[in-house]
Amino acid sequence: MRPPRSGSRFALFSVVAVTVTAGSLLIAPHPAGADPRPVVREGDALPQGAAKAPESAARRALTAPVAGLADTGVSGRGYPREQVLSPDPENPGDKSIKLGLTPYHAIAPKLNALQQLGDRVSVEVAGRSAGGHRLYLVTVTAPESARQARGQARMRELIESAPQLAARSSAVKKTYKTPVFFNNNIHGNEWEGTDASLKLIERLATANDARTKDLLAHSRLYFNITANPDGRIAGTRTNANGFDMNRDFVTASQPEVRAMRQIEIDKQPAVMLDLHGYVNGTLIEPTTPPHGENYEYDLFLKNTYANALRMESAVNGLGYTPRKDGVDPAQIPFRDSAEGWDDWPPIFTPQYAAFHGTVAAHTVEIPLQVNNAAYESLPVEELRRRSAINVDVAGAALRATLDFVREKRTSLIADQIEVFRRGATGAAQVPVSEATVPGVPGIGPEDVYTTEFPRAYVIPAGPAQRSATAAARLVDQLLANDVRVTRATHSFRLGGRSYAKGSYVVDMRQPKRGMANVLLADGRDISGKVSAMYDISGWSLGRLWGATVAEVRSGRPAGIPTRPVTGAARVGYVAPRGDLRLRLDSPQEIAALNSLLRDGVSVRQAADGSALVPSSARRKAEALARSYDVAFDATRTVKGTPLHRVRVAAAVTAGELFALREMNFEVVPVSTAVLNAGFDWPKSKADVLFVSSGLSYGGLNASARTALTGFLAGHGLVGRGAAGAALASATGQLKATAVQGNGDANGVVRVVNSGGAVTGGAPDHSFVYAPVWFTDLGGGVTVEQSYGTGNPLVSGHWRPLDDGTGGPAAAAGRPSVVSGPNAVLFGTEPLFRAHPKGEFPQVGRALLTV
Repeated sequence: MRPPRSGSRFALFSVVAVTVTAGSLLIAPHPAGADPRPVVREGDALPQGAAKAPESAARRALTAPVAGLADTGVSGRGYPREQVLSPDPENPGDKSIKLGLTPYHAIAPKLNALQQLGDRVSVEVAGRSAGGHRLYLVTVTAPESARQARGQARMRELIESAPQLAARSSAVKKTYKTPVFFNNNIHGNEWEGTDASLKLIERLATANDARTKDLLAHSRLYFNITANPDGRIAGTRTNANGFDMNRDFVTASQPEVRAMRQIEIDKQPAVMLDLHGYVNGTLIEPTTPPHGENYEYDLFLKNTYANALRMESAVNGLGYTPRKDGVDPAQIPFRDSAEGWDDWPPIFTPQYAAFHGTVAAHTVEIPLQVNNAAYESLPVEELRRRSAINVDVAGAALRATLDFVREKRTSLIADQIEVFRRGATGAAQVPVSEATVPGVPGIGPEDVYTTEFPRAYVIPAGPAQRSATAAARLVDQLLANDVRVTRATHSFRLGGRSYAKGSYVVDMRQPKRGMANVLLADGRDISGKVSAMYDISGWSLGRLWGATVAEVRSGRPAGIPTRPVTGAARVGYVAPRGDLRLRLDSPQEIAALNSLLRDGVSVRQAADGSALVPSSARRKAEALARSYDVAFDATRTVKGTPLHRVRVAAAVTAGELFALREMNFEVVPVSTAVLNAGFDWPKSKADVLFVSSGLSYGGLNASARTALTGFLAGHGLVGRGAAGAALASATGQLKATAVQGNGDANGVVRVVNSGGAVTGGAPDHSFVYAPVWFTDLGGGVTVEQSYGTGNPLVSGHWRPLDDGTGGPAAAAGRPSVVSGPNAVLFGTEPLFRAHPKGEFPQVGRALLTV
């Protein structure tokens, strides 16, 4: 057992009770935390600029292609791969300039110059950011002919696809270059990793010492120069869509994250660093418990801890001191802390990398704060002093890692091969202990997290599948994460159940079984393991993305007649005659409906929540079936409630704003400040108000309150969480009492749907963060959904508070979504970070019908 360090890295939240009547809303203040790098999640306060994210950034994120970076995709090319980058316009407002660092517009000229220093540096454009800026991937290695590059590609494929052969290959042992990945500036206002990498690239480009030559002859070094150019320029943690991209790897909603994902897949790094700031002393992973149960954690911990010691020595060896420089000694959470900085969810860059075979992966938090309040308040000279030290510290971590790779390359590749071998053969995981991971002190039972992998997953076709559109999207997401999927060419039986032809099969005997399982499995309730988590604890795509997924524990998937797929089969369809029915069970179907309404098509909503489309709109339906991959079935139902085009005034988080745009809603972002500035409700042409954060009735001036009350007298309100409940309370829109549980609680929960227009046909699981439930319902209030009885938490972390309140038992059986004639309130998080795709339609339906 490791002792806790002073200053825990998490903050506990208190229970919150709110009364949703004409009365007041009572909210207990959150106690201050001691986190040197505060946990930033979407919730109580909208990140600065998120509500103003332009629609163009969302459209770019939703449609941006992914650049292929595999060597096999570049015919006949070796290394270097040089190109002349066109310059970007000079931007004197770039926030890097004040710190004496490299502004984004100076990066392209710098990379052009670095390529001219010799034959070791190559530059590729890995994609574009949500704001439209180029993402630069630099490769540094000894020159390779086209033939040698193809040989490296074949060996990389052998390591993943035939690991047992790779383990015996003399060519792999002698000539395979160890891939190393350095990721910089994923949080835009944590700048210095970019500058440290540029300095290192310049040194490597020209150094002629024996160690450098040996390193480059046996390694390929990949540098993502700035993973977040939007934030680097603007001085924000987030990108142009307001997303913290170090929380987006499971969802991959943002183009920058999809580019990083492709680097992991195509380059297959054995070692990676993700450079961040600011924690003093420099924080170097591995982490505290809980550890991801789907990793081959024994191999990961062995190498990650060994390299952490190297980096710690290098950073401390720079000679900075607390007294002289304000720099504390480096720390390693695994060794120095009991909990609070975990690697449980695969949403962080290093933890995601582990599922692609990376056996040493680290977040490194450089020490001296220069962002946020410090950026605004400190003198320029002090900011530049701090940034210079941070660049030095980041450089020390980079150089130490290169020494580690040069000395340990053979064992690193052997361990990567072993990761893939265990997956391909179905070998058992190896629990960590001081015997199985020698050289790592202090391993205890609190570090042991393993799982029993199922034999397969089946995503059924036919009547057993609740949403063919959602199933296709899920399959494409698995394939994008390099999970191997096959499709049945005939009907079959597996694990005692029958499945239709066309069902998808994920055989868990595959190299990246950990990735397959971490995406599809329910996950685990870890509430009893630690007192609090750094971020989310549940995320299951199998439960939250709207498709039916069956876990199979026995049988022989290899005996099923299947073929591998590279993309899901298209399911878009329009019945050849008669009126049409469009189910509203996926974001794509809501988006298609909004397109019809925008085009003036007369659409009605059936009692089951589906949309009834007249036969006269068949041609439009055919175009939408192709665009959104949705099905318009024939229907004889004629009765329904007319639906109208909806424009949404939204005071919401960045993830919710993005999700609304993904569903093709027209959105007018609002906030307390916007309303106080004299927002013109009639001119906005808004039809409904959606509130989850950033809008406080108590913060409005008298005229803004009057205007808001007048709008709500003739329009609907959709609210989520405490902020939505508060506004409903203040404006008298719904009579109910809302209770917020433990504010730190989050995860996948069981729910029971009422079958009405809002939740009819919805999945029986949802996602919560700071869950809310409703009591004391007044007349005319309908329960649309309730939490499951017993313990509703399926996976995640949800404890009662110290006084026993706020836990899952208190929420069990309580309403989680309620509605009235003009309002719908959600106690769940159906749009959280644009992740739970299967829950989106609940909000879409609410906005359309309220």
